[in-house]
Amino acid sequence: MDMPQTVFSTCPHDCPSQCALEIERLDGQTIGRVRGAKTQRYTDGVVCAKVARYAERVHHPDRLKTPLLKQAGGGFAPIGWDDALDLVAETFTQATQALGSEAVWPYYYAGTMGKVQRDGINRLRHVMRYSGMKKTICTGTVHPGWKAGVGAFMGGSPYEMADADMVILWGTNAVATQVNVMNHVARARKERGAKLIVIDPYRNGSAEVADQHICLRPGTDGALAAAMMHVLFAEGYVNRDYMARYTDVPDQLEEHLKTRTPEWASRITGLPVEEIVAFARAYGATERAFIRVGFGFSRSRNGSANVHAVSCLPSVTGKWLVKGGGAFFSNSDIYHFEQTVVEGLDAIDPSIRVLDMSRIGAVLTGDKHDMGDGPPVTAMLIQNTNPMVVAPEHNLVRQGFARADLFVCVHEQFMTETAEAADLVLPATTFLEHDDLYSGGGHSYIQLGLQAIEPLAEARSNHAVICGLAKRLGAEHPGFTMSAQELIDTTLRDSGWPESADWDDNWLDCVPDFDTAHFVSGFPHADGKFHFAPRWEDLGPDAADMPPLPDHQEVIEEIDATHPLRMVTAPARSYLNSSFTETPTSVKREGRPKVMIHPDTAAGLGVANDDLVVLGNKRGQVKVHAHIFDGLQPDVVVVEGIWPNKAFVDGIGINALTGADSPPPNGGAAFHDTAIWLKTA
Repeated sequence: MDMPQTVFSTCPHDCPSQCALEIERLDGQTIGRVRGAKTQRYTDGVVCAKVARYAERVHHPDRLKTPLLKQAGGGFAPIGWDDALDLVAETFTQATQALGSEAVWPYYYAGTMGKVQRDGINRLRHVMRYSGMKKTICTGTVHPGWKAGVGAFMGGSPYEMADADMVILWGTNAVATQVNVMNHVARARKERGAKLIVIDPYRNGSAEVADQHICLRPGTDGALAAAMMHVLFAEGYVNRDYMARYTDVPDQLEEHLKTRTPEWASRITGLPVEEIVAFARAYGATERAFIRVGFGFSRSRNGSANVHAVSCLPSVTGKWLVKGGGAFFSNSDIYHFEQTVVEGLDAIDPSIRVLDMSRIGAVLTGDKHDMGDGPPVTAMLIQNTNPMVVAPEHNLVRQGFARADLFVCVHEQFMTETAEAADLVLPATTFLEHDDLYSGGGHSYIQLGLQAIEPLAEARSNHAVICGLAKRLGAEHPGFTMSAQELIDTTLRDSGWPESADWDDNWLDCVPDFDTAHFVSGFPHADGKFHFAPRWEDLGPDAADMPPLPDHQEVIEEIDATHPLRMVTAPARSYLNSSFTETPTSVKREGRPKVMIHPDTAAGLGVANDDLVVLGNKRGQVKVHAHIFDGLQPDVVVVEGIWPNKAFVDGIGINALTGADSPPPNGGAAFHDTAIWLKTA
């Protein structure tokens, strides 16, 4: 019998923490406990509960074990791997011959964050000239918002939260989605007496443990930030010398903000004037104030403007100059990865159309706005994502997948609802069963995740499937002939980093020095300045109506007489997007889908706790049970998830209500920006 061993790996899931892991390997096929690596200073021995019990997922009896082909009468039957890959290649070839190569749309996202296993699908796309994919569903709004002011994806070191006297979690429920953030916050509170302030539309787990929860209406963060800056200018909390040296238009900003009063912001945010003023003063008076910028408040139609407005606060006050001050969103630019070999970037044909992944429903139903003059999509390969659950405007997505002329191959670990809608389902490895390379947006490490156990049954890695298809399709590129480990080392070498064999640990720390991280020599714009007045036109094609200075952008889906409530679809603590919705412990802890409703609103609608209610708008209707909850404003409701559609009473999930219209300036998914009505079922 094998003796248990500890092996190092990296959590592959779509989370900024990208935790370094210690895996208890019981034998060549089995793992035990999963722990955070104690010697990696960001993970610091801490890992979320859902990953700690990863054995429950990797050894789940419902894991897919063999390729499955949908039968004419319904259901699936096993098929051999060679026959399965032959079928995909033949179908892709037939689609190309009939309609052109753009009729094939490889589709993926961040079910794994590994460079090799996630991004290799693009190599096949580019070499075969298949339709491109614009990756908008997670970062489409937040990326332009941060880059507009700062200029690059970096900022004050995330470790500096422990050196702060005030930590502001703006639009992130770190207790549920980035547990390591709370570890560093706890150190600041214990060692420095730091105050934790959470800004979020509902009293989530992070707000529960905060010193102050600022409970604003969703989509109004830009108004709050602008009003704070109004107070900072009016009461002398700004650093004029810093702005003169490091920012573009401080005088224009000051003039603009004269009308962005706390009274103006109060009407928009629903916050009392006194609360806005007090928060602005506390922020202004605290030199070591650290803003941890999250994704949540970017998931509105004005999300980019919101993020930009918040990012202006440290530049108005000059807090970038102190340790424990400034702001942080992501460190993704510090790694300067060169992924030509992994993604086949040298094979890109710029004439090939690029389809927006967030608008998959519109694409698959032939919307000419999305399709242009190109052919309909008639063949797809889907890896690392579950669009039948996670994509907005679900009813349109469902309609698209139901097309008789659409061939879909899904490569998955479980029979997700997207897999159920497919013609062919291929069993996929988990991160413990293949090799990959990772980098953490929320910290400063490049990390390895090497195979720890043998693949389950007939499961194959994404890389193996892509290379198998390439061989059958006649696709030629050096990346198709390399092993995953060879791709890892080629990517490291091409990016200017040492190969993995030369590392001292399972990770490589790339943390910038203080001056670089705090922009002491200037911001990464051509003029070296932080931009209060962004060049939005450089950040997306739909920039015409973006605010010229930090502001509240009035493009959200506002309430009206028919739709008197605004809905937020926040992440549940025990799930991660649609992952972990198959694990018994996570399901038990979450219970069932529910809508959080303010007591006053519930009373006015005659709704009692646990009542079955209907949420609706022009896009659809969803039945869900009510949970009376006073931790939000009366015109806001929250549905945590993402639950499978089948978990809801009528088998229609919450994304039936969310819209897929593209937020400016560069698209995205406005999951927290939905106007609805609510009534008893």
